[in-house]
Amino acid sequence: MACYANSGQICAAGTRLFVQRGIHEEFVKRLNAFSRGLRLGNGLDPKVDLGPLISQRQLDRVMRYVAIGSGERARLASGGRRLEGALAKGFFVEPTVFADATNDMTIAREEIFGPVVTVIPFDTVEEALALANDTAFGLAGGVWTRSLSTAHRMARGIRAGTIWINGYGVLDPVVGFGGYRMSGYGWKGGKDHVESFLYPKAVYMNLDD
Repeated sequence: MACYANSGQICAAGTRLFVQRGIHEEFVKRLNAFSRGLRLGNGLDPKVDLGPLISQRQLDRVMRYVAIGSGERARLASGGRRLEGALAKGFFVEPTVFADATNDMTIAREEIFGPVVTVIPFDTVEEALALANDTAFGLAGGVWTRSLSTAHRMARGIRAGTIWINGYGVLDPVVGFGGYRMSGYGWKGGKDHVESFLYPKAVYMNLDD
């Protein structure tokens, strides 16, 4: 749900998913099963997992990226279609998984703002870190690992404003939120955000006279 929450229409959506090559195929298989099991419909229905996209324009945009991903030869492993039947009149897109992708593909380089996950295999921790930082953005990221040292190394090395370890999306307003590079400058929330609304004053007093 790091990507699918709010149908992917979140600035911090985890759309690039780096998976170690040795478990790539099994991971994609399980991700497909999870994606197909999500229930789409009225977002106010507590039994629904995903609601619609915000507009026809956004629906067209997401479908254009699905076409681009297929054209760039990423493997469309699951989803990728507008819903038909009872939901045909809404702006619904199936949860979509692209596998065997590379980090230079358009679906990995640009923000889609839809329920589209791009799975990119990697071999080493060093490669994963380099791929994570090879982006124009830097708002948030997540790391799943059993190694505490790897967790610290990745959290320190990934150039993003928020890093989650073995989880995703939990925010504390006391901590604040911000990004790197094209994801913005500065910090909102927390003490720094409150102080930006205040009028500080500096006084320099010469006591020699």
